[in-house]
Amino acid sequence: MSTILVTGASGFVGSHLVPALADAGHHVLALVRDDDDAATVYRRLTAPQRERVEARTGDVTRLESLAGAVAGADAVLHLAAVPRDWDGGATLRLVNTEGTRNVVRATREAGIRRLVHLGAMGVVDDPDLHYASSKAKAIALVRDSGLDWTVLSPSVMYGPRDGFFNILAGLVRMSPGVVPITGSGQARFQPLAVEDLGRAAVIAFADPALVGHEALLGGPRYWTYREIVGEVLRGMGTRRALLPMPVPLIRLVAGSAEAVRLPFPVATDQLRQLRLDNVGPPDAVREAFGFEPRDMAGGLTHLKRKVRDQEPAPG
Repeated sequence: MSTILVTGASGFVGSHLVPALADAGHHVLALVRDDDDAATVYRRLTAPQRERVEARTGDVTRLESLAGAVAGADAVLHLAAVPRDWDGGATLRLVNTEGTRNVVRATREAGIRRLVHLGAMGVVDDPDLHYASSKAKAIALVRDSGLDWTVLSPSVMYGPRDGFFNILAGLVRMSPGVVPITGSGQARFQPLAVEDLGRAAVIAFADPALVGHEALLGGPRYWTYREIVGEVLRGMGTRRALLPMPVPLIRLVAGSAEAVRLPFPVATDQLRQLRLDNVGPPDAVREAFGFEPRDMAGGLTHLKRKVRDQEPAPG
C-alpha cells in the first residue's frame, strides 16, 4: 500500500476520500492549514482509520509550506479548491489554479511521480466563467506536468456536508412555501455520490491504465435543475411550489449580495455557468472503473438535517 498526501483533507470531498483511502489500506498524510482542521479530520474517522491517517500542516497557496508536507509520500491526491469567491475570481485563481501549480511543483521536487487531481466536469477556460476557468487551467497544468497523472472530473456531488445540495436545502428553509427556479430550470447535471468518487479514487491509485487520462464521473442519469430541486424537497421530506425566476433578476439580487458580502445561495459566476450543461457519457464510470454509480433518487435524506448535524458520529 502507498503513502498518499491528500490536500483539502478537511473539506467536503476530503472528509469522504481520506477514510476511503485509509479503508483501502493506504497511509494518508492529510494536509490541513491548522490544528483545528486537523481535529476536524480526526473527528470524522473511526478508530481503525485514525491509525492510518497523519495530519500535515501546509497551504497550497504557499509553495514553501508544501516541501515538508509532501515528504515521505509515494503519491498525491490533490483535492483543495474553492467553488466561489467575492473578489472577481482572484481567490479562485489563487487557490484553484496557482494552488495546483504549487502542488505540481512540490510533487516533482519531492521526486514523486503519481498525482491524482480532482477536476470538474464541463469546465472551460472562459474568462467570463471564473470558477470554470480556474479549474480548466488547473487541469491543463496537471496534463503538462510530466507526472503520472490522472484527473477525476465529477459533475455535482452529493452526500453529507455537500455544498450544492445543502445550498438548495438552505434556500428551501428560507422560502415560505415557494422555491425560486433559476431561469427555465432546464440546465442539466449528472449528480455523483461522493462515495462513488471515493471508490474511483481508490481504483485510480491501483490501476496504471488510468495514468494519463481524465475521467468524467457522473451518475447513471441526467437531471435538470428543476428535477434536482424536486429531489431536494423529497429528500427533506417537505413540499414547496416551484416558481421560475428570470436569470437577470436573480443575478441582480446575487450581485447586490456579493457587493456587501452577504450570504446568498448562488453566485453570479455560478449563474453564468448554468448556460453550460454539466453532463458526460452515462457509462463513463463503468467503462473506466468497472462499477455502476448509484442513482441519486432517494439519496438526499441527509438534507433533513442542517450541515452542522450531518457530521458522522465519533468512531
